[in-house]
Amino acid sequence: MTRLLLTVPEAAEALAVSRAKLYQLMASGALAYVQIGRSRRIRVSDLEAFIAALAHREAAA
Repeated sequence: MTRLLLTVPEAAEALAVSRAKLYQLMASGALAYVQIGRSRRIRVSDLEAFIAALAHREAAA
């Protein structure tokens, strides 16, 4: 079964950023997340969309 959700440390590692930076991205609304109890999880599809949006911005610049 393919995993649909990543933990904060897993998503931070995938983006090569710190956990603090990932929390900033989530707080600003730049990266969507799912709240499950007290834990935050990032959907793989949201992480891929975030990366794609970054690529589009860089290409337009």
